[in-house]
Amino acid sequence: MSAPPVRTRRLSLLSTGELDRARVLDTLINNLDGMAYRCLLDANWRMIFVSQGCLALTGYSADELVHGETLGWEDITHPLDRARVRGQIESAVALGQRFAAEYRIRTESGQIKWVIERGIGVLDEQGELVLEGFIEDVSSQHALLQARQQAEERYRSIFEHASEGIFQTTVEGRYLAANPALARLYGYPSPEALMCSLDDIGRQLYVKSSQRERFRQLMEVHGEVLNFESEVYRADGTRLWISENAHVVRDAEGRALYYEGTVQDISERRRYQEELERQANHDMLTGLPNRILLADRVEQAIARADRLGYYLAVVFIDLDNFKFINDSLGHGAGDELLKAIAARLQHCVRGTDTVARLGGDEFVLLLSDHFRASTVISQLRRVLSEIGQPVMLSGREFHVGASLGVAMYPADGEDSDTLLKHADTAMYAAKNSGRNTFQFFTRELNRVADERLNIEAALRHAIEHDELEVHYQPKADHRRRIVGVEALARWIHPEYGPISPDRFITIAEETGLIAPLTTAVLRRAFAAARGWNRQSAAPLRIAVNLSARLFLSGDIVAHVAGLLQEAQLPPALVEIEITETVFMGDSDAVVGILRDFKALGVQLAMDDFGTGYSSLSYLRRFPLDIIKIDRSLVTGIEHEEEVAMIARAVISLGQSLRKTVVAEGVENPAQFDFLRFQGCHEFQGYLLSRPVREHEITELLQAGGVLAAPAVRPGSGFAPLA
Repeated sequence: MSAPPVRTRRLSLLSTGELDRARVLDTLINNLDGMAYRCLLDANWRMIFVSQGCLALTGYSADELVHGETLGWEDITHPLDRARVRGQIESAVALGQRFAAEYRIRTESGQIKWVIERGIGVLDEQGELVLEGFIEDVSSQHALLQARQQAEERYRSIFEHASEGIFQTTVEGRYLAANPALARLYGYPSPEALMCSLDDIGRQLYVKSSQRERFRQLMEVHGEVLNFESEVYRADGTRLWISENAHVVRDAEGRALYYEGTVQDISERRRYQEELERQANHDMLTGLPNRILLADRVEQAIARADRLGYYLAVVFIDLDNFKFINDSLGHGAGDELLKAIAARLQHCVRGTDTVARLGGDEFVLLLSDHFRASTVISQLRRVLSEIGQPVMLSGREFHVGASLGVAMYPADGEDSDTLLKHADTAMYAAKNSGRNTFQFFTRELNRVADERLNIEAALRHAIEHDELEVHYQPKADHRRRIVGVEALARWIHPEYGPISPDRFITIAEETGLIAPLTTAVLRRAFAAARGWNRQSAAPLRIAVNLSARLFLSGDIVAHVAGLLQEAQLPPALVEIEITETVFMGDSDAVVGILRDFKALGVQLAMDDFGTGYSSLSYLRRFPLDIIKIDRSLVTGIEHEEEVAMIARAVISLGQSLRKTVVAEGVENPAQFDFLRFQGCHEFQGYLLSRPVREHEITELLQAGGVLAAPAVRPGSGFAPLA
């Protein structure tokens, strides 16, 4: 059999395809979960065609909707939605646009459903405008949306009306949301004002900015923070304590989107806790730490002493004659005395120290950061002096002394109990030795303390009775001509013999005797210089030393000016020598004092140049005329190349800066020749002359003022004095 013609087979296939398409379209429309329709644009929305889904959607059959005489889609549409829906559809049709309307219908059984209708106006086969579209049930989605909206409204209500602060912030620290309670808590008029003002929470909100980083780290590790307590700033700058509970909100991939949580004001609770802690750890009468807190402070002080390598002194104090006052004037007066003594003790100590009260008239001091026993002794003397000041009780003036016992860490104990026990033992030794004094637990320290106190008393007597001497060490130029002298205090005690300036100057500075001591030296030196300059054709300068403590006193320039006027000595003949210690303090104050001295007309010298760490910067910043090379840069200069190189550089630097360079501690001709060859301007040391008395300088000047051959040969065994 021959194959059918190709044209016939194609027509057959096309006919079959058209039949299938119609069937598929009919099946699809009638099985959709919803209703396809065509209706007239009349007052009742009368249906021309509906799909079989109408029954499930409305409860009405297709015949009832299409062929019914009285039932139109207008009747099925909820009365409250009819006008809105009609207006929306007619507007879209008039513009030739598609429409989508969501509204309610009432089914045949009376059930209310939410539907969405999508459609468009088209021309039918007769050219009449009709609607075609699709309507589906969205009741479940609408119910879900409504539930979500209701939940959001409830959350918004809670958010807006909650009594505690609620927030959302970025991980970086910027507010995304804040409720009114949080704004009120932080002192802002509204959440918007709070969010606008605080764009960096860590820096602007927390008193300790590191708290925000700690908050973030906890979030990163645990995903939440619970009872996170911090001190924060309010809008007006006042502070309050808060507690935060928060968690991380993440996206589907686990990335942190933001933090959200709540904030409570716990300031009152913190104050209550702090008050309880204060009552537990502090003496109720004086407010000082009590025995419990003292033990903790001792352990902290021990750790600090270990870390810094300093001494720690534990001082046990018992008031003398307290029982007499308490019994005779009553407990009220006794309490007032204890409070007065507590205040005085606090006045005697520094920020690193502690004053505690154990009970009754017993106090304890923890004195930290002392690198030698002498400074502890000075502080103990101040304590006794403060306690010994008169106090008014019941309208009468009383004097109270105290017995102090001292234990030093680490020599006298390595823990709190041992140190307190040994300090208590030393306190009883102080009582037995006559009261109103102090005793160290260690015998050697007691010996040092006794010796120092004896020297202090002797020094005070020597100053008051003008028993100190002033010696003068010449300064010469490269030809050995005397161009100046340095005034040096010397003390020879009838019992103790010669006492080194290193010892008595230190004591003078610690006890406040440095001012009268310096005044006595300056008065003698200025008078001597005036006499020498009257007899000498060439001007002779007098160099005097000022201690750092005296230099920084407020009236030092006026004081020196008064002494110069008293001696009728021109200021240009005076050199004020200052050690590098002066320049380590308040540089503005130092510059002011130096400028005042320059205005007075004196010359300024840096003593001991080369022994500090910042000498070069000082030469640039401060108005100095003279630098004195320290003896440590001269000793060994003749045979140690490194020393020679340093000295050569210092001299060259001084010359470049147009400073007068003076070498101290020149002890042999080789040193003198080297320094002279390098261009050093002036020389001072045992090679030229040791410090001598005033009349010996007079004799040298009268003999021509030129220093003879070396007074000390190399290797002679002499050592330079301080």
